[in-house]
Amino acid sequence: MRIDVLTVFPAMLDGFIRESMLKRAVALGKVSLHTVDLRDFTDDVHRTTDDRPYGGGPGMVMKPEPIVAAVEAIRTAHSRVILMSPQGQVFGQGMARALAEESHLIFICGHYEGIDERVRGLVSAEELSIGDYVLTNGVLPAAVVVDAVVRLLPGVLGGEGATEEESFSEGLLEYPQYTRPVEYRGLRVPEVLRSGNHAAVAAWRREQAEARTRERRNDLLQ
Repeated sequence: MRIDVLTVFPAMLDGFIRESMLKRAVALGKVSLHTVDLRDFTDDVHRTTDDRPYGGGPGMVMKPEPIVAAVEAIRTAHSRVILMSPQGQVFGQGMARALAEESHLIFICGHYEGIDERVRGLVSAEELSIGDYVLTNGVLPAAVVVDAVVRLLPGVLGGEGATEEESFSEGLLEYPQYTRPVEYRGLRVPEVLRSGNHAAVAAWRREQAEARTRERRNDLLQ
């Protein structure tokens, strides 16, 4: 998979790309990650990417020319263009799985008061949101989506099935997890998890996942 993130703040992603799971994914050749500086697609001496909004109002709006030029320069017939926006479809695990099947993702990261409306239609971008709140720019939401997608690529987490029983993978929250020691401050690991009875463990985990989902996210059960 190839991922391109279009932004005027490419340095925000540098550390994110060079650490933890994403670093491993790149090293394994599972994904190639690229930041694209939208200023490189401007045509004036000041490398301008924003301007005052028509109709007045506070803040600045990102100009269409650099964004459209950048997308057109890197997209292929197999590219999927995503605009991070609080107005978009709310991102979830199902969408993460769908995006993990793609070969090329292009993320457009807005800044300031937003982007010129014409961009959406000109590059056929689909809009994604990570929640009903507003952030300073689109880089952080894009990073969240990239992380959720890349970890689903086969081999990235090191073991087959590593993502199959996580929260939301089956529409439920994940069951409680325990490790050593057996007892800590008077709290013991449930005996069933130490029984060696795989069928009993699976049943307990399913029961716990359903109970936890009912208690904390009953909307998922609906």
